[in-house]
Amino acid sequence: MKYDLNPSWKEILKEEITSPYFEELMRHVALEYEQHTCFPPKELIFDAFNQCSFDAVKVVIIGQDPYHGVGEANGLCFSVADGVRIPPSLRNIFREMSDDLGTVFLPTSGNLQSWAQQGVLLLNATLTVRQDSPNSHKHLKWSQFTDAVIEFINSKKEGIVFVLWGSFAQKKGVKIDRNKHLVLTSGHPSPLSANQGKWFGNKHFSQVNDYLVANNKKAIVWNTDN
Repeated sequence: MKYDLNPSWKEILKEEITSPYFEELMRHVALEYEQHTCFPPKELIFDAFNQCSFDAVKVVIIGQDPYHGVGEANGLCFSVADGVRIPPSLRNIFREMSDDLGTVFLPTSGNLQSWAQQGVLLLNATLTVRQDSPNSHKHLKWSQFTDAVIEFINSKKEGIVFVLWGSFAQKKGVKIDRNKHLVLTSGHPSPLSANQGKWFGNKHFSQVNDYLVANNKKAIVWNTDN
């Protein structure tokens, strides 16, 4: 399957993307897209990387797999395409952001592209999914690829903020070096977790920016309507 990948990531990941497992993964993904309706659109599968080059990465937010409804997924974890109703988890993310930063934020879109363009890698563990079938591509070797991405960032960069919401993301990030990076953890922003008191009040958005500024990096403008 043909795919577009930002040149900086192509260089960093050259051993991964030329390996037998990745070539097999691409064959399986191509077959899935031929035989089933899958998301995101083919051209957006690697958009997390294309919107945020390796050199630009300052923050990594780890998700699980793309939204599986028609027209929702846009290649960035937790993000939806413009014009799509904002999902419950993302509404809770925006609510916590507003509470944390002391702003009244009423987003018109759930598209998080502006975050990615500021250096936030919005990385799902699995980059594709069948329509109406969550985790349907979990059996493919996406996790091996995204584990490698996380390890490259962990080993080759310093002062990155890894944001791990929920037990899945926390397991995915278990090998991150806490001595050279900041790791923020909390419950998942899903209504189930949030209603159990595991999400609201984590203040991750201000903590991310405090750490970035302390390390001479530009703070993230979280308001997606700016």
